[in-house]
Amino acid sequence: MRLLTFARDGESRFGIEVAGGVLDVHAADPKLPASLHAYLFDAQRLYAALAARAAAPPAAYVVPASSVRYLPPIAAPQKIVCIGLNYRDHAAEVNLPLPTEVTAFAKYANSLIGQGADIVIPRESDKVDYEAELAFVIGKRGRHIPEGRAYEYIAGYTIVNDVSVRDYQMRTSQWMLGKVFDTHAPCGPVIVTTDEIPDPQTLAIGTSIDGQVLQDSNTSQLVFTVPRLVAELSSIMTLEPGDIVATGTPAGVGTSRTPKRWMRPGERVKVEIEKIGALENPVVAAS
Repeated sequence: MRLLTFARDGESRFGIEVAGGVLDVHAADPKLPASLHAYLFDAQRLYAALAARAAAPPAAYVVPASSVRYLPPIAAPQKIVCIGLNYRDHAAEVNLPLPTEVTAFAKYANSLIGQGADIVIPRESDKVDYEAELAFVIGKRGRHIPEGRAYEYIAGYTIVNDVSVRDYQMRTSQWMLGKVFDTHAPCGPVIVTTDEIPDPQTLAIGTSIDGQVLQDSNTSQLVFTVPRLVAELSSIMTLEPGDIVATGTPAGVGTSRTPKRWMRPGERVKVEIEKIGALENPVVAAS
């Protein structure tokens, strides 16, 4: 299934992409949760009922795709964890050895925007970069999860553009300040459940700006696989439903190009991942 959050009548709604548009889940069946995040806390019990609704959606509750405004699938996750230097081709382009330990940092909910929302170039810097990332979303609470059981704890996969303000990122050895500007975590447009993506390490991934391809790689380039990341992170902290883990970016980022290639107001940035789709956002200057 392709799960999402969308805006309707001034409210955020839990939806599923179906033939003809988006099913408004709670309107179609009030026994199902009104939010995608709430669903994840009870997904094991509710999955069959949700799948049945998706298979035979009541036409009265299907919203035409053209009228849907996508929101971030999870509006306020407890955690947004990002993994650094996790693609072999990216490590090669920056002339760094492959890491032997997982490098992680955090983003926050203030950065989250959905499909079609504006990425804002801040007043403080114009060195704003794109990073295509496969993200997984936790669907079951867990701690000390072994690699062999990692997929049991994943609800599905989505796209994150880890927008990075490079001069702020490189001010110190701690990257956080360059990663948490408002609007700098486009996410979505959907969460694709794990039954549709049994192996997340085989997916084409890339970024284009106004049709120019800048990143073109495959998740087979991951240094630390999705199960390894689940095991590593859950050894440190309890993973909760709705937590988002962005798994790193491949080669082709703007800061590694000659000349450097920053995002500019007026452009449209598209991140695409096989089997998930495309996450596209316009770039604007801060007002």
